Amino acid sequence: MKSTINILFLLIGTIAFAQIGKRFPSEKKIIKDPVTGIDLIFLTTKSAGDSKTYPTHPQWTADGEWLIFRTKRANGEAMAVNEKSGVMVQVTEGGYTGTLCMAQKSMKLYFMRKGDGDKMQIMEVNLEAVFADSEKGKMKPVSAYERICGTTNPEMGASGDMALDADEDRVYFRIGKEEAARHLDPNVKIEKSFGARNMGAGPGGISSMNIKTGEVKHVVSVPFQVGHIQSNIWNPGELVFCWETGGKSPQRTWTVMADGSGLRPLYPESDFEWVTHEVVISKDEVAMAIMGHRKIDIQKDAPVEVTSSTEVRNPQNPGQESNWGNSGTREKPTGLAIVNLRTREMIIAGQTKSGSGLWHVHGSSDGRWAVGDDFSRSLYLIDRKTNEMMMLTTGHKETAADHVHPTFNRDGTKIEIQSAMLSEDNRTLNICIVNVPKEWLKRK
Repeated sequence: MKSTINILFLLIGTIAFAQIGKRFPSEKKIIKDPVTGIDLIFLTTKSAGDSKTYPTHPQWTADGEWLIFRTKRANGEAMAVNEKSGVMVQVTEGGYTGTLCMAQKSMKLYFMRKGDGDKMQIMEVNLEAVFADSEKGKMKPVSAYERICGTTNPEMGASGDMALDADEDRVYFRIGKEEAARHLDPNVKIEKSFGARNMGAGPGGISSMNIKTGEVKHVVSVPFQVGHIQSNIWNPGELVFCWETGGKSPQRTWTVMADGSGLRPLYPESDFEWVTHEVVISKDEVAMAIMGHRKIDIQKDAPVEVTSSTEVRNPQNPGQESNWGNSGTREKPTGLAIVNLRTREMIIAGQTKSGSGLWHVHGSSDGRWAVGDDFSRSLYLIDRKTNEMMMLTTGHKETAADHVHPTFNRDGTKIEIQSAMLSEDNRTLNICIVNVPKEWLKRK
């Protein structure tokens, strides 16, 4: 009897802990970067497995007041933190998989959730209602806040690599190899794995779902592995994605329209260029890193054995295997590149003078600022008008569980990062905001 009561108590506790709308007290703390003197606004400070949304997607809710992030605080459910108060609210119940997509025209959150069998559900959460009821302490059942937009068939092999269109009437998502092959010309050569991580083999593809009707449409199939699907949130029906190899790709960046037209390489790269971490930063521009993290003539070193593992061999200094070829060295131009989607012209906005070079990059939508991190987990801000570059912050620990992943807010005044600066284990990440210095914002 006693054991039964204990089990019941644990079940009740688990259910309560995992409930949407559950509030967590503020952990907000502001510290000065010991090197640069810049204020670092930590919105989370405890070791709870936090990580931010990938830079390819918006980080803030439509009202600009909340940031959505991943955490282990609530059994793996998604969390929102109020930037002003620091209060945290659980915003999913029942789990999610893949990307968290924040609408920018409404207080809605979209994501995938595993359904019966191998089906995938596209879910919508009414964040406005969740926040309001959570503040009142009068939460309703989760069904009052979430809606199933539609369900994909198991044979599609849909994954959580997902993006919300600028019109916010449909989402785009990655499909499995079999589904992609059904829509691909049988005469097209299927690409094999490329490089040192056993990744990149095709075919791959993208489909869309109308989130009002649940209608699914095929967008495009390609002969390689698809990754980093993102929408242009300023231009409806425009997508950017990559050939994902886990490192250097023969042709990394691609763009296509939602109806499948206009498929082309976004930035046609050379064999010696290591292009990565592309992100749409405005209606007409995509930022990306052209890496300079490898020694010259590295291709002459003995290659490593390629196994079934896709893991990074050296997380603190990745991409050093000679299998990637003669690429990613400073023998050729490198840096934070910005490509115009309309004119196809590319400029280098800036680059560090030594070290790995800029790695994860982003930019403000008004075209004024660019930002990038490097292997040391330092963060650099670039004035695109003057080409001046400054280190904003450093000391976020090379041993961190993941990289800094800088992302601007919509008005280009602040940057969200994830940081291990406060972690005792030198790995655990926290959510942090870094403001663009006031002196720079005053510039004309």
